[in-house]
Amino acid sequence: MYYYIKGTLEVNEPTFAVIDACGIGYKLTVSQTTHDGLPSRGSQVKLFTHMSVREDGIELFGFLTQEELSAFRLLIGVSGVGPKVAISILSYLSPEKFALAVSSEDKKTLSKASGVGAKTAARIILELKDKLGADMSFADVPSLPDSAGASVTSSENLSDAIEALSVVGYTRSEILSALHGVDTKNMSVEEIFKAATKRLMRG
Repeated sequence: MYYYIKGTLEVNEPTFAVIDACGIGYKLTVSQTTHDGLPSRGSQVKLFTHMSVREDGIELFGFLTQEELSAFRLLIGVSGVGPKVAISILSYLSPEKFALAVSSEDKKTLSKASGVGAKTAARIILELKDKLGADMSFADVPSLPDSAGASVTSSENLSDAIEALSVVGYTRSEILSALHGVDTKNMSVEEIFKAATKRLMRG
């Protein structure tokens, strides 16, 4: 309904801002990242918006940049990730750092955001990595140097794949059985995941 709201910044709290636009005060939930980037009270400001409609009410979310808004919408599209968790992640990470964490499968960094556990971080990576790779319209993610990729051992890839498979409901014994005979030495996490699920689905 609202693409952005532009007006006078009347309130700037860590979790929300109020913008006076044409005599109407709009309260918008904001991330720490947006809060830190807002000007002083009384200044003109423009926030891109997302409206969340639920049974218990309507909530407006405001973002200083379109990149952060796009990241937020990607996050709430992940199963089990609601607006509060998405805001928590974007309060801890800028859109660029969030995209880098997903593209490099950095569960540890994502898990540092309040309310985000290892399983949620793994699910975010699984569901968003391909999307970020296909359409990086909200952030130019810096590529990891070749040396960084080479430093990721095959055992780490295998461990990450097993954890990702566990998140989607398979037991460790099922996973290990499915990977029996598969040469994972030079495979990425995604390749191991796909190879295992292909066998698991047959069973």
